[in-house]
Amino acid sequence: MSKKLYLVRHAKSDWSHTGLSDFDRPLNERGLRNAPFMAEHFAGAGKTVDFILTSPANRAITTAGYFKRQLGISDNQWDTERKIYEADTARLLGIINRLDNKHNAVMLVGHNPGLSSMVQMLTGEWVVMSTCSIAEIEIPFDSWSLASEGTGKLLSFDFPKRYV
Repeated sequence: MSKKLYLVRHAKSDWSHTGLSDFDRPLNERGLRNAPFMAEHFAGAGKTVDFILTSPANRAITTAGYFKRQLGISDNQWDTERKIYEADTARLLGIINRLDNKHNAVMLVGHNPGLSSMVQMLTGEWVVMSTCSIAEIEIPFDSWSLASEGTGKLLSFDFPKRYV
């Protein structure tokens, strides 16, 4: 059995709060529109996940929350992982490789440039993970630990500007 990995970049963040750290930046008005829209579109396409793992940065956890609510994900089907924040591909792959194999479909919500590089590393295809974009990747193994360079297949790529 294969696994499904959904890599989601957080929605557009608000840079107007000059006193806030990068970690604490909230979503801006566009982000607050796009995140629920993309979550609804994802669910409306019949897609679902067993587990959501998100960066605890404000903009990422807020984005993940929209998907959590839209998909009816319970509190025990989601978690935060500090290492996703500012992660490169090696760190992201380590996080993916340690996912619990009971989960067949996982959404990882994080940041660029790591997510764009992760898609390319896993699938050999280059996509720009713009804000609130979703890359759907098939991992052809029954164990997350076997995911590695070139083993994934990019099944779909979606982003908010496609619908404007």
